[in-house]
Amino acid sequence: MGATKIEFRLRMAIMAVILTLGFWAPWMGLWQMGPRIPLLMALALELSRHGLVTFSVGLPLVVVLAALTAAKGVVFRVWGAAYMGPAIVIHGRMRGDALVASGPYRHVRYPLYIGLWAMTAALAFLMPPTGALFVFIAVPLFLLRLTLGEEAFLGGEIGQPYRDYLRAVPRLVPRFRSTLPPSTGKPQWLRAIFAEFTSIGVFLGLASFFWSYNLLHTERIILVCFGISLLVRALLPKAEQPPSNPPL
Repeated sequence: MGATKIEFRLRMAIMAVILTLGFWAPWMGLWQMGPRIPLLMALALELSRHGLVTFSVGLPLVVVLAALTAAKGVVFRVWGAAYMGPAIVIHGRMRGDALVASGPYRHVRYPLYIGLWAMTAALAFLMPPTGALFVFIAVPLFLLRLTLGEEAFLGGEIGQPYRDYLRAVPRLVPRFRSTLPPSTGKPQWLRAIFAEFTSIGVFLGLASFFWSYNLLHTERIILVCFGISLLVRALLPKAEQPPSNPPL
C-alpha cells in the first residue's frame, strides 16, 4: 500500500522521528537490553569475540564499511538532486509536471531514496544495536510506501509515458545500461552539493572517526553539516521547473 499525500508531505519529519528513536532506543532502558554502545563497536567486539580479528583491527574495518555506505548515500543523493533539482526534491507535495528521465533516472527510478537509505544505514552504525535494527526495518518499509505512493500518483498524472518509463527503468536496483536516449537537462551540481550537505556530513563524520575514534567529534561534524543543509534548503526557491526529458 502506497503512502498518503500527508505522509509524503511529512516524509522528512517521519524520517527524523525514526532516526531519533534509533539513536534514543528507549526500550533499552525499559527492558535492560545491555550496554548502550554504538553498533560499530558492538560489531567489532563480536568479530573479536569469535576470533576473526582483534578489536583494534575489527573496529577500523567496520568504520570503513560504514563510511563506504555513507559514500554511496552521497553519490546517489547528490546525483539525483542535481538532475531532479534541489527545490523539487524538498517540495512538500508530489509533482507530476513532467517525467524526469535524465542522469541517474535513466538507470534507476529512485536514486534519492537509495541515497537516503544508504545515509540512514550509515548513521545506524552510530546507534545502539537495537536502535540500528529498528532503523534497518522501519526506513526501508517507509521508503517502499513512498515509492508505491509516487508510482500511483505519477501513473495517474502522466499516464502512458510514465508506464513506459516503469517498464524501461528498474525501481531500486540500478541497471548499468539504459535504453533511454540521453536528456538535454542540465544538472545543478553546486546547488545539489550544498542542499545534500547532510549526507556529505555523515560521510565526513565517519571518515573523521576512522582517524580520531572520537564519537563526539563525529556527531558534531554531522550536526554542523545538517545545519548547513537546512540553511541552504531554506534559501532555495519554493518551486522550479523540472528539467526537460527525452521522449520514451
